[in-house]
Amino acid sequence: MQARPGGHCAVVTTSLLWFRRDLRTSDHPALLAAATAPNGSSRDVLGVFVADDQLLQAAGSPRRHFLAGSLRALSSSINGRLLIVHGRPETVIPRLAKQIGADSVHLSADYGPYGRARDARVEQALHQSDVPLVATGSSYAIAPGRVNKPDGKPYAVFTPFYRGWTAHGWRKPAGSAATVSWLDPTGVDGSVDLDIDISQISAALPADMVLPEPGEQAATDTWREFRDRAVADYDDQRNRPDRPGTSHMSAYLKWGCIHPRTLLADLGAPRSPGAASYQRELAFRDFYADILFHRPETLTRSADPIIDALDWDSGQQADERLRAWKTGRTGFPYIDAGMRQLLAEGWIHNRVRMGVASFLIKDLHLPWQLGAAHFMDHLVDGDIASNTHGWQWVAGAGAQASPYYRVFNPTGQGEKFDPDGDYVRRYVPELRGVAGRAVHRPAELTNGIPDGYTAPIVDHATERFETLRRWQERRR
Repeated sequence: MQARPGGHCAVVTTSLLWFRRDLRTSDHPALLAAATAPNGSSRDVLGVFVADDQLLQAAGSPRRHFLAGSLRALSSSINGRLLIVHGRPETVIPRLAKQIGADSVHLSADYGPYGRARDARVEQALHQSDVPLVATGSSYAIAPGRVNKPDGKPYAVFTPFYRGWTAHGWRKPAGSAATVSWLDPTGVDGSVDLDIDISQISAALPADMVLPEPGEQAATDTWREFRDRAVADYDDQRNRPDRPGTSHMSAYLKWGCIHPRTLLADLGAPRSPGAASYQRELAFRDFYADILFHRPETLTRSADPIIDALDWDSGQQADERLRAWKTGRTGFPYIDAGMRQLLAEGWIHNRVRMGVASFLIKDLHLPWQLGAAHFMDHLVDGDIASNTHGWQWVAGAGAQASPYYRVFNPTGQGEKFDPDGDYVRRYVPELRGVAGRAVHRPAELTNGIPDGYTAPIVDHATERFETLRRWQERRR
């Protein structure tokens, strides 16, 4: 607590703002709460990010690289006054709060299984010093647990959830604090010995991988570009990986470089089928977070236990097929293009994600958990709730899942959603000499499969039959 220079009556208190998945300064309720004392006076704010090994070690290099870039952008936006520390949050946050004399610690609520347990530990540790942990806002348009059935139970099916979500509504963007007095982190007692460089958070990217520009300004620019150029046609174009019809906002939403409420405010009352369709996608993000909030065990186990009990392949052949899938060398061009896009960009078009997931589960007979883990290793936008329950949807394992007996045809999917073959040729150079939709059936070319490309590792018709046989056998 200190007096403002030149004013003996203006007593200023200090708070700590713990940044996590909210790496921005606009539309940030927790920041507004941290900067304003209960009596309406301003507070000095120490902005802190904790490099938590448990989270960093579980994140693949694309996500860590993007995180580091977003932290640099955030630090720059607050004049370099972001303190980045390494350690266990329940140790370092209370220690820092004590050293700066913080009267409160502020954050955006986390609803994931690990985040909830971690925050409970931090709150308990702060309680010993009578410092409150104040959660304001979250990473979602509507926080998990808020949208329920009339009887108070959570929704398990998206369509009624969406109706409830829309009826519940969401707050307007919080805006920005006019001025925030950011505490200079160099003033923090050096004996803390916690300060680390952002480069220690980053990780080397695979060769030739190109990621989007990180940070709040990049998020805003990317959103405005999509909003002005493509949102009106989103409903028609979102299933075409060969066209630039998606928003590419998922990585920014993952780290909170922009808030979904900001996007919804821009959409307003859906003005077009495209805007309405995009709004539903944001609702799906909240839906999957809500499922994980109510059923944290689904992080690793199928919501429908019959799926985990199916007869899954194992052994040398299964391992070889898994490697072929991971490297984009299955002999199915649409599948290979998707998996190579993942390795090249840390991202896959959502329609293709469903196709490659179905192939792993129902053509290769491998459990969804293997695919979900591989995605989390490589996705720049890897969100644990969306990734987990997206995979469960394809596996027929989760909420409102696609039935297990629905098996995507990997060739037919390519012909339907990449009808001219442009997407495949972009990511599979061995097939760039094949014109038009023929690129989806290289084994049927007059001169045979082009040099360097592989023959299909399975026969889809055979594996589809086998998938249905195993399903029926388990249901008896």
